[in-house]
Amino acid sequence: MANLEKQKPHQSEGEINTSPRRRDWAARTHDAATNKLLADDAEHFLHQSVSSPCLSAVSRAEGAYLWDLQGRRYLDFHGNNVHHIGYGHPVLKQAISDQMESLPFAPRRFTNQVAVDLASKIVDIAPGNLSKLLFATGGSDAIEIALKIARIATGRFKTVSFWDSFHGAGFGGASVGGEQLFRSHVTGPLLPGTEHVAPFACYRCPYGYPDNDGAPQLDLCRLTCANFVRYVLEKEGDVAAVIAEPARAVPYLPPPGFWQAVREACHDHGALLIFDEIPTGLGKTGRMFACDHDDVEPDLLVMGKALGGGILPIAAVLAHADLDVAGDFAIGHYTHEKNPVMARAALTTIEIIENEGLVENAARVGAFALERMAEMKNRLPEIGDVRGRGLLLGLDLVTDRETKAPADDLAEEVFYRCLDDGLSFKITMGNVLTLTPPLMVSEAQMDGALQTIEKAIVGARP
Repeated sequence: MANLEKQKPHQSEGEINTSPRRRDWAARTHDAATNKLLADDAEHFLHQSVSSPCLSAVSRAEGAYLWDLQGRRYLDFHGNNVHHIGYGHPVLKQAISDQMESLPFAPRRFTNQVAVDLASKIVDIAPGNLSKLLFATGGSDAIEIALKIARIATGRFKTVSFWDSFHGAGFGGASVGGEQLFRSHVTGPLLPGTEHVAPFACYRCPYGYPDNDGAPQLDLCRLTCANFVRYVLEKEGDVAAVIAEPARAVPYLPPPGFWQAVREACHDHGALLIFDEIPTGLGKTGRMFACDHDDVEPDLLVMGKALGGGILPIAAVLAHADLDVAGDFAIGHYTHEKNPVMARAALTTIEIIENEGLVENAARVGAFALERMAEMKNRLPEIGDVRGRGLLLGLDLVTDRETKAPADDLAEEVFYRCLDDGLSFKITMGNVLTLTPPLMVSEAQMDGALQTIEKAIVGARP
């Protein structure tokens, strides 16, 4: 207990829930009913960073919006990346209801048509030749399955992953993940052999190379971030897999050629490449999968979050057929692996994404947003960098553009000002306003949200 009291984690995920600004906002925003529900929540649930104390309480979710107990409406540009099709899509709700009437559950020793249909559909939309899969009830569980497959297939146990990455809250996910918030408090060792290297982050390159207005200087850095992955693979010699987010949710995008270089290094040293597309898959970046932008095919791909349409939890692990090597063992024998209701939710979600052109909408509205954000940056010195792809977007707030010093205090002030004006999003790394709206967001909604952010930044000036 004494050790926990001394530690202060880096705030990589979300805003600080116990700050004076949070308390002030809650005091002037919440009514008696909200405070009662929040107190009951705090009494019953174990407390943990990011999740508690809760920001507020919601009573309704529909489309791109949330409503609190007092009827205030928030345009939700966070949504934990589950609300790709919008909250409570009527087609999805009807499909789930119909499935519950026809077949509500299938015991694990049996298959069912909708689970097989879902598997076939996911293979159809997957990158390259990823043709085998398993379902799980959440992304963290799916990561564990992928790590097991990599160990079994290679006969090795080591991994290479990136600092500041997130791959789930379980022991395996926390071990290969790189966020102190999920790692440093665990007494005793995490998984052995989980090597970490610095991630790609061109605006604040961890290797010290200068950037060109947020873009990499490839002639100077020569993809040091990718070459260091090769270096570790060479030195270790027996790595089972490299596991990574193809587009970091901070957000940060890989420099051109990064994943091709890592893919080649994995091939040369017998390591598998695992892409974690849990937050970015199913169209968030304006392609069905984030790795589609880089024309690199992983050996394993993990997806989740939005797969259940923002109603039911389901995730999947995709693999090449030659990785189907553990048939005599149980590597993901989850009770609800082939739950027909969950499968129906996922299958219908993919159909909605395709039928309504939501991937194309994400690309179009995202391009509009990036243009607007760049224009905002030209006028607002508090914005040091804007970056993203599709509807994975970020505004990096700084106190000084020359030093790129993160403006954590400003980011928090902007966050609460935006909540006051009906816009919710996420703060990442303390100072990055991270915007991940649903794929069905309109250009008008995006424009209104960016106007709200600009108003908040200007209003927060001394």
